[in-house]
Amino acid sequence: MPAAEAPKPRIGFVGIGNMGWPMAACLVRAGYQVCVADSRQAQADGFIAQVGGNAPGSLKALAEASEIVITILPTSTIVEQVMTGGQDNVLAGLLPGSVVIDMTSGMPSVTRRIAERVQEAGSTLIDAPVSGGVARAKTGELAIMVGGEDATVERVRPVLAAMGSSVLRTGGVGSGQAMKALNNLVSAGGFLIGVEALLIGQKFGLDPTVMVDVLNASTGMNNSTQKKFRQFVLSRSFASGFSLDLMVKDLSIALEVGRDGGTPAPFAALCREMWASAAALLGPGQDHTAIARLSEQLAGIELSG
Repeated sequence: MPAAEAPKPRIGFVGIGNMGWPMAACLVRAGYQVCVADSRQAQADGFIAQVGGNAPGSLKALAEASEIVITILPTSTIVEQVMTGGQDNVLAGLLPGSVVIDMTSGMPSVTRRIAERVQEAGSTLIDAPVSGGVARAKTGELAIMVGGEDATVERVRPVLAAMGSSVLRTGGVGSGQAMKALNNLVSAGGFLIGVEALLIGQKFGLDPTVMVDVLNASTGMNNSTQKKFRQFVLSRSFASGFSLDLMVKDLSIALEVGRDGGTPAPFAALCREMWASAAALLGPGQDHTAIARLSEQLAGIELSG
């Protein structure tokens, strides 16, 4: 008779937001027992009602019920508060020998500091930020960039594979977050230059929809020409599901990584300032694709689909 399959580890999932909800749902569908927590109790309750799982009454209780704790939160400051701050935190209930997977697009230096606290408690932290947006989170096809010890990464690989089609090793703790920030820097630069090209072309007399088709058949193709311009800019929906404020945060992290390493990055700095200017102009809560409106204001025209 074949050997009995080992039971799946119990998972605590902290952060049931735009990305966390579909990622946690993938784990439930894969057969994991999932405890969820969110700063908005109604969000956690809604997840349980619609998807499954349960919601312990505290972060400490969630950690006590879990062999793997996953965090995906807006900033590393919030992760640190959840892990070690206040009267109720994950570290207070973390089981010895458990694994923390921080999937936040966070600050490598802060994550390394949290990892030291987790190690002192007898457990291990790895960082595993994601790329692919809400659409790929729903289908479990995210790209996951993982920093941490090889043995720990291999131990939790099946959990990561339930959420992502690509699990990419990047190095030690914090390296995944550095890579995620740099990936978003490249993506942000491609978006801006693409929008400016569309504006130049429209003023010349070219149809922006035709331009997008030509770019996608040519060497100017990038993620924005393929998945953002027609869908969210020319349609005027500006609803990709990833916020402008979070993009500015990620670009700031990329620049800090560069400064820490003494790497001059003048174009990256200009890119970050353009995105920050759009955030200041448009106000909080905007989708990141709405930065096209800043370029439109500078050009004095609006892109037409």
